[in-house]
Amino acid sequence: MRNRGGYIWGVLLILLGAFLLTTRLMPETFDFLSWPFTVIGVGGFFLLAAILTRNGGLAIPGCIVGGIGGILYYQNLYNAWASWSYAWTLIPGFVGVGVILNGLIDRSGPRFDSGGLVLMAISAVGFIIFGGAFGLDWEFIDMWPLFLIGAGVITLISAFFHRR
Repeated sequence: MRNRGGYIWGVLLILLGAFLLTTRLMPETFDFLSWPFTVIGVGGFFLLAAILTRNGGLAIPGCIVGGIGGILYYQNLYNAWASWSYAWTLIPGFVGVGVILNGLIDRSGPRFDSGGLVLMAISAVGFIIFGGAFGLDWEFIDMWPLFLIGAGVITLISAFFHRR
């Protein structure tokens, strides 16, 4: 199976084309999906391609595009377009997730890069600082246990990849 990547890309393009053709011919089929799902889908397409081709580098743009799609979905759902004044700080965190997935998917490079965790931490701090300055609703403070869960996940990941 020398041309495995060609087969995978061919199948992905056929599936994408079939989806787009269905949305054009029978638009009511996917009425439950709003336009940000298109952006999320492109990110998912990159992630699927990264997994199937074992090219971890595709996970980074997949996480960026999918993450931005998630922000757009939230903003479209709640009409919270002003949140861009602080939501942009999440993008380095999406890069960090992509860097970590890159290490997990691509077997040729290092299996874990702590730079991804650093980017995620910088992103979280920036989100809190800019969100506080530009009108983030502080009701999310009730969700502080999520920070503990995140710290636990980071600790487990680093322990798993730094075994002796």
